[in-house]
Amino acid sequence: MSAHAESYDPNVNYLNRDWSLKSWLLTLDHKRIAWLYLISVSVFFAIGGFFAMLIRMELLTPQGDLLSPDTYNRVFTQHGVVMIFLFLIPSIPAVLGNFLVPLMVGAVDVAFPRLNLLSWYIYTVAGILVILALITGGVDTGWTFYTPLSSTYANSQVMLVAIAVFVNGFASILTGLNFLVTIHTMRAKNLTWGKLPLFIWAMYATSLINVLGTPVVAITLLMAGAERVLGLGIFDPALGGDPILFQHLFWFYSHPAVYIMILPAFGVISELIAAFSRKKIFGYTFIAASSVGIAILGFIVWAHHMFTTGMSAYAATVFSALTMLIAVPTAVKVINWTATMYQGSVSWETPMLYAVGFLGLFLIGGLTGVMLATLGLDIHVHDTYFVVAHFHYVMVGGAIMGFLGGIHYWWPKMTGRLYNGSISKVSAILVFVGFNLTFFPQFLLGYMGMPRRYHAYPEEFQALNVFSTAGATVLGLGYILPAFYLTYSLFKGEKAPANPWGAMSIEWQTPSPPPLHNFVTPPVITEPYDYEHELIKEQIAELKKHVKPQEVPLG
Repeated sequence: MSAHAESYDPNVNYLNRDWSLKSWLLTLDHKRIAWLYLISVSVFFAIGGFFAMLIRMELLTPQGDLLSPDTYNRVFTQHGVVMIFLFLIPSIPAVLGNFLVPLMVGAVDVAFPRLNLLSWYIYTVAGILVILALITGGVDTGWTFYTPLSSTYANSQVMLVAIAVFVNGFASILTGLNFLVTIHTMRAKNLTWGKLPLFIWAMYATSLINVLGTPVVAITLLMAGAERVLGLGIFDPALGGDPILFQHLFWFYSHPAVYIMILPAFGVISELIAAFSRKKIFGYTFIAASSVGIAILGFIVWAHHMFTTGMSAYAATVFSALTMLIAVPTAVKVINWTATMYQGSVSWETPMLYAVGFLGLFLIGGLTGVMLATLGLDIHVHDTYFVVAHFHYVMVGGAIMGFLGGIHYWWPKMTGRLYNGSISKVSAILVFVGFNLTFFPQFLLGYMGMPRRYHAYPEEFQALNVFSTAGATVLGLGYILPAFYLTYSLFKGEKAPANPWGAMSIEWQTPSPPPLHNFVTPPVITEPYDYEHELIKEQIAELKKHVKPQEVPLG
């Protein structure tokens, strides 16, 4: 039975229909599938965070006195694999995207509910394979699986992890395909492309990258596996192969994958800034177009990861210029978000704290990305902690801040419950402060020459590493707190109204939490960011409370 054919009672929300395990594991409801993903990615975030803790504990002292060199290799590899492939890539699309895309386009579900459930099962299988690899020895190649180390020489569970990433790619493709078809064919009547929320534009661009880019990395890992198992000479020079070919293929997907991780966060931030500034988003068309532009340009800048591989100066110059070009649509977003907040009626609720924190952290990540696109500087800091800091400012400071901001914004809609505002604000501040204490010292370490992926280092780098580890402790506390107060709110939180934030997009027109088929009555399609008009209506309503009818001037 499809989700569209189930009996419908608007008084029964999707959470309270049936709590049996079978009903959840066989559900075709996009909202419940979003919850399955939320639980799964939270588990993998905890696992990846545990490995991050081991890394920071090891780097407290210059000597490698906690982990052996081989164990350290496995720990940072497993941290990268889990965080990137099992958390960052699926987090916003699979959780918030699954929950919100049908609601925000006025549909009853995604286009292919069964494929939607299948994608979660595929993701779960991939996660189990990664966990199996971790408990049977781990993998020590780095999350990039560079050949010929991964295809020939590594003495670890490379194949098992490569198969997991290969399998996980199908989950990304199915989710992206589902969203593309849903957005194209299931929009509510009168919901034109020019009235789509910017979160939908971001998910549309992300889905394009997923569908077009994921097969490339899947085939690349398949070739590396064939070389490892069958001895084919594809990447190993000893067998007549070319290891640089692997890097070209890997980064052709993996740089667009950066935008799979960050584009959805851009969409979230657009919603938060408009809602909590009470202003129409500045430059709607430019922000929407920039999402698509980033998706396209992301496929032609991959080789900036490879400036030290011996490519020609001409090729390096071209990729350097293209990398700087992709900063333009990103800058358009940041400038327009800032303009939206300017002279707005800003409300400092928890989601807005995450949004403003995102702006600060992502701006640093973006600017240092332009620095790394400069050939001379990139060669100096390549494979140092400068790159580690840049990557985390974009991925953690960007993607995870966006994810947490989105979870806090739509939590009342997902659960029908409100969380503790004071504790959640403390948590957001801890995340921002802890993040900067953790990763800003790493810019200095990298510029001073500390290489990444080393478990021991010269003593002059210890003070900054101690700062970084202390910051990671604060950051960890900021991440742990939401698990407690959000879980508590599920059972004890105050009941949420349909639209606690006074937002304008149509998912707020349905009860919290939504009924099975999302809407009790067909949603009214309006401009998604017409806050000025809404503010005028609120002011008129307030005026009528205090002015007698005969005192209101005619006209």
